[in-house]
Amino acid sequence: MKISGQFRSRVLAREWIAGTFLNLGSPVTAEIAGQSGLDWVLIDHEHGPGGEDALLHQLQAVSATPAVPIVRIAANEPPRFKRVLDTGAHGVMAPYVNTAAEAQAAVAAMRYPPRGGRGVAKLVRGAGYGADFEEYYRHAHEWLVTVVQIETAEAVANCDAIAAIDGADVLFVGPTDLTYNMGISDQFDHPRYLEAQQRVVAAAIKHGKAAGILVHNPALVPKCRELGFTFVALGSDGGCVRSGFQSIVTTLRGK
Repeated sequence: MKISGQFRSRVLAREWIAGTFLNLGSPVTAEIAGQSGLDWVLIDHEHGPGGEDALLHQLQAVSATPAVPIVRIAANEPPRFKRVLDTGAHGVMAPYVNTAAEAQAAVAAMRYPPRGGRGVAKLVRGAGYGADFEEYYRHAHEWLVTVVQIETAEAVANCDAIAAIDGADVLFVGPTDLTYNMGISDQFDHPRYLEAQQRVVAAAIKHGKAAGILVHNPALVPKCRELGFTFVALGSDGGCVRSGFQSIVTTLRGK
């Protein structure tokens, strides 16, 4: 399995990078999303139902498309990084990163010794089942994308220190968790939430990183772009399927 640093370079150059979330655990929707023209897809193992077997099949499906697969793990714990990276993820999203120390721990889990603490195994899919291991070992820290989620007021307060961590490539706002944790549930136009977004973007730009966000409403995409977010996901495969069926029902019922 061949990967390169081109995607990470584009991310850090703050190009507009378009993605979506995959929360159904389905390799079929993963393949459809990958073929759609998106730059990246997020396979969700924090809230999605898929297990490790499903993850392998999703990664295999996406690898046949131009899209780059990122996996969101359930917790910022080293064994979770190791498993998804060995399976062939091109990046990892770590949820609930609240401090610089937690961001540093995520980066360390992404990288082999001496740069970090990722366990070394050669015969894994991420390293071409051994065929590409030496190149992968030397360059994986340059290729793989580390995404840390900003989902609490504490994380916003620490976002400058988080962005300063070498290897914390994307500061990714989780709008639902952040607004709920701030006591302004789903109030995406609330001044405190808008200020939090601005702080995250400013910190990312200051330290040469990208700011990312998940958008549920297409109408909010231009505003996110205006604020300076560049690593942006819109919706999910589950949302597309649900809205598609709702449209079918509406048409058939004549409503």
